[in-house]
Amino acid sequence: MNLKAVKDALIIAALKSVPDLKRQPLMIVLIGMISAIPLFFIVVFGGQMSLGLVGAMISTVSFIGIAAAIQDITWDRYVKIREMIVAMPVNPLSYAMGVALAPLIVSTPGLVFFLTIAIGMGVLPLASIGWIVISLIICWAVVSSIGFIISTYLHRSSVFTLNSMSNILGLGLIFMPPVYYPEQLLGGFSWVSIIFPTSNVADLIRAYAGLASLSTEMIIIHWLVLAAVFSVSIILVALKTRWREP
Repeated sequence: MNLKAVKDALIIAALKSVPDLKRQPLMIVLIGMISAIPLFFIVVFGGQMSLGLVGAMISTVSFIGIAAAIQDITWDRYVKIREMIVAMPVNPLSYAMGVALAPLIVSTPGLVFFLTIAIGMGVLPLASIGWIVISLIICWAVVSSIGFIISTYLHRSSVFTLNSMSNILGLGLIFMPPVYYPEQLLGGFSWVSIIFPTSNVADLIRAYAGLASLSTEMIIIHWLVLAAVFSVSIILVALKTRWREP
C-alpha cells in the first residue's frame, strides 16, 4: 500500500471513531465493562485473576473488532455511504483497514487500563510487553478480517440479522474457547485452543507472562497457526471482498 492508501485508511478510521467518541464518550466505559464482567465472577468464586486480566485484554480488542467489521460495513452499505466511498479513488484495502482501525482506537483506553492493572499486579513482566502487544494486534487483525469476510458473503442479509450475528460471534470467540480460563479444563480437547485466534493469543500471552508452561515447540506452533490464519484471512479480504456491488 502506498502513502495515499495509508492516509485514506487513517482518515476513514478517524471519521468512524472520533465523532462517536465525542457523541458517546461513555462507550469507552461500556466496552471496558463488557470485558470486565467475567472478572467479577472470578473474584466472587475465587478464580485466577491473572487469567481473567489476560482474557479481558483479548476481549477488549476482539469483541468490538469483529462486531464493528460486520456492523460498520453493513450499515455503510445500508445508508449508501459505501457507494460514496466507491466513487472516490479509495483502495478497498484502505477502506477495510480504516473500518478495522476505528474500533481499535475506541478500545485502546480499555486495553491500556487492563494492561496497567496487570503490570501493577505483577501479572505481566515488562520484558514481555512487546510480544503481548504484537499478539493482541494480530488477534485484532484476524477477527476483523473474519468480520469482513462474513459481511461480504452475507451482504444480502438484513442489517438486524448481521448485527445479531456479529454479537453472537464476538461473545462466542471470547467465552467459549479458553480465553478467560486455562485450556487444561478442556481435558483431551485442549487442542481446541490452537484453532481459535482468541484462545491462541491467550496461550501465547500466558506463556510470555509466565502464567503457563509451554515448550518452545508449542510456542512456535501457536505462532505458525496464528500467522497462517492471519495470512489466509488477509488474502481472502484482499481477493474476495466485493468492492462494487453487482
